[in-house]
Amino acid sequence: MPALSTETLQVIKAGLAYFSLVMGAGLLLGMVRVPFLVPRLGERLAELMEMPLMLVVIVLSARFVIRRFALPPTASVRLKTGLLALALTVCAELLLAAALQGQSVGAYIASRDPVSGSVYLAMLGLFALMPLFLARVQRR
Repeated sequence: MPALSTETLQVIKAGLAYFSLVMGAGLLLGMVRVPFLVPRLGERLAELMEMPLMLVVIVLSARFVIRRFALPPTASVRLKTGLLALALTVCAELLLAAALQGQSVGAYIASRDPVSGSVYLAMLGLFALMPLFLARVQRR
């Protein structure tokens, strides 16, 4: 079996770190949102209030990972890093929905609020693309 290239290892390490930082922050924020905000404000508003905080977490985490793993500003490395983190996030989210809520994938997706769920999908896109966006910013 051929050894993984240095670039591939770098992408895997960076993607795992990026996923871990953002997912960890999301879990911590969820521990506040679900028991304290959802009963008072409702699911939609509580989730929408969390989104700006998660955007800050995404930007700071992407910046940290780029520096920590010295990711080159090439589109392929940055995009692979973001896409790996996204794939891990989606898998973790669906596994948590199945394990903690006993929901199927279809039931979980159907249960999402249409407004906050749409914003969440946009945030997932930003999450995946943030390492690439920051490469563009670094070049300027």
